Amino acid sequence: MTVSEFFDLFLGELRSNPQLTSYYKMLANPASFEFRKAYVVQRLHYILEHLPNTGAAIWDCGCGYGTTAIFLALNGYKVHGTTLEFYYEHIAPRLAYWGQFGDVSGFTYSYENLFDSPPPPASYDHIIIQDTLHHLEPLQDALRIFREALRPGGNLIIVEENGGNVVQSLKLYLRRGNKRIITIYDEQLKKDILLGNENIRDLATWRRELARQGLHIPAQQVQYIRLFPPFMFKPGNVPQLVARENRLWRTNSLLKEKLFFGLNFTAGKDA
Repeated sequence: MTVSEFFDLFLGELRSNPQLTSYYKMLANPASFEFRKAYVVQRLHYILEHLPNTGAAIWDCGCGYGTTAIFLALNGYKVHGTTLEFYYEHIAPRLAYWGQFGDVSGFTYSYENLFDSPPPPASYDHIIIQDTLHHLEPLQDALRIFREALRPGGNLIIVEENGGNVVQSLKLYLRRGNKRIITIYDEQLKKDILLGNENIRDLATWRRELARQGLHIPAQQVQYIRLFPPFMFKPGNVPQLVARENRLWRTNSLLKEKLFFGLNFTAGKDA
């Protein structure tokens, strides 16, 4: 199933599922629809492009509602997702919906805190960490678990917000100040857990943090996405805008580091 086909079916699901509609906000404002769609589509393409082998063992850590894992399962991948909070109870109904369009049995999931039940060593070829790495605390403990769980030649596929974005950084500061790590109580686990409070970072900081666990980010695998504002995205001009964004981040370091919103990269073990 192509990304485009998946997205069209995803819209049908959103129209019938208020819980998802409020989370993804895709249908909230027609004026920003193309803008939001482009972001979702680019991220799915990035993940798919870095999963060359459908026979690989994949862990989707912090899979949330399971959207990415469902897409991958429909394309023949075997993915185990772990998640916390309210997301978990909504996955089964989603699988019932998506089962109408293909085989989703490749997606399994569990309610787990990775610090309580880390996977055995060398369990996975790829670990997807989407909108999750900035929540994991203590960060170095999480990175150690990821490194140990990777098989030789495996990698992390990381999809994040760009912590260097000055606009987003200001918005987050106004919302939570410098309180970057908080404690929450998990009702199902019956315990307090640490949580990164939208603790996003820029690429240079991620490089330093990953390097402490012997993980490196290949420069050619880095991608910045989402620069232009919503009003510029119109039906019919999105491919051209995305192509312009791709040219700009590759040629203008100040723009990519300070104004691009999304940051995608992979990381693997040092040789």
